[in-house]
Amino acid sequence: MQPLFIRKLRGYVRITIRGGEIEFLLNKAAGQEFQIWDIRRTGPGKAAASLVLKDFFRLRPLLKETGCRVHVEKREGVPFMLGRLEKRKFFAAGIVGFFIGIYLLSSVVWQVEVEGNDTVPTYEILQAAKLQGLKPYQWTFRLKPMDEMARDLHKELPDISWIGIEKQGTRIVIKVVEAAKPEKHELLSPRHLVASKAAVVTEVRSTKGKPVVEPNRYVKKGDILISGVIGDEVNRQVVPAEGSVRGIVWYESKLEIPVSRQYMVYTGESFDRFYLVLGGRALQLTGYGKEDYASSDKRESRTTLGWKNYNLPFGWIKEKVLETRLDEGAEGPEAAREAGLERAKADILIQAGKDARFVSYNVLQEKTDNGKVYMNVLFQVEETISEELPIVQGE
Repeated sequence: MQPLFIRKLRGYVRITIRGGEIEFLLNKAAGQEFQIWDIRRTGPGKAAASLVLKDFFRLRPLLKETGCRVHVEKREGVPFMLGRLEKRKFFAAGIVGFFIGIYLLSSVVWQVEVEGNDTVPTYEILQAAKLQGLKPYQWTFRLKPMDEMARDLHKELPDISWIGIEKQGTRIVIKVVEAAKPEKHELLSPRHLVASKAAVVTEVRSTKGKPVVEPNRYVKKGDILISGVIGDEVNRQVVPAEGSVRGIVWYESKLEIPVSRQYMVYTGESFDRFYLVLGGRALQLTGYGKEDYASSDKRESRTTLGWKNYNLPFGWIKEKVLETRLDEGAEGPEAAREAGLERAKADILIQAGKDARFVSYNVLQEKTDNGKVYMNVLFQVEETISEELPIVQGE
């Protein structure tokens, strides 16, 4: 007996046999090597059996000889499926066209990405790849072998020591290793390090040059902190002073903070938009005619179709638009005061630099009037206060 998938490939029928000589008919069929199976008695003078399509057409002489009749109950297999598709030509053409479209779209390069570059610009690598024919919307069968294309691309980019090209579905990834370059040391001109602002010195670190200030000394803007002139009157040398000097600087801030604040809340009203994504483009399918709210918050979720380890250039985006409004809530003078101080600290840190730290603050004046808190605050911040000053020839 042939396996079931072979029988389905060749096609078979399930028949009902009626007549007085059913056993004789079945014996004759078996003697002529008919492929018949699953024979069952279903009633007086009635039986059911399964028969391959080829042997069904050989059954007619035996029916005349035995006086039996048959009725086809079920048809199974590829021949019958093809026959049904032939009656639905447009449907069959649509299925074939769908698979052809999937094949063609999966044979197109939709994205070209670069990984591993740091100093060599991405656009420069992509431009060189484009000259080799590697670009978005290019047929993959028109590309040269990946190793050959990597060698040709390497010749165009002298700052790259190694290039590998990898195909990941419809995406091409260019992986690069940049050539190591000797570090260039900056040639420094003779200079002093001077105070960039008035401060009380807290720390002096000198790697080259002569320190002329000590901790706890008050300096004004422009005072020399580390001199670039070393030696005595007889043996004097001019060098580029190097090091860092930190000090405490005073910042005075005038704050005006409202006691009440505005908060964004959701009204509960929303609507959805649905987009079909093909490659790098999105086609809106739903949500037409719905205007955005005066104030809204948009959230989107993107789904990309994939097959095994390949990402297909198909997917969809669901965007939810939620209406919002601004509500006002009272905080109280104390909360407004703390919020104002934190905001002032953030502003001062931007001015002072990332290595700055707060030491203390003093509130010089504070009052609450017309729903606002007015404050005059003096902040003490420790920060780097040194800056370069070139040494003029003949100084």
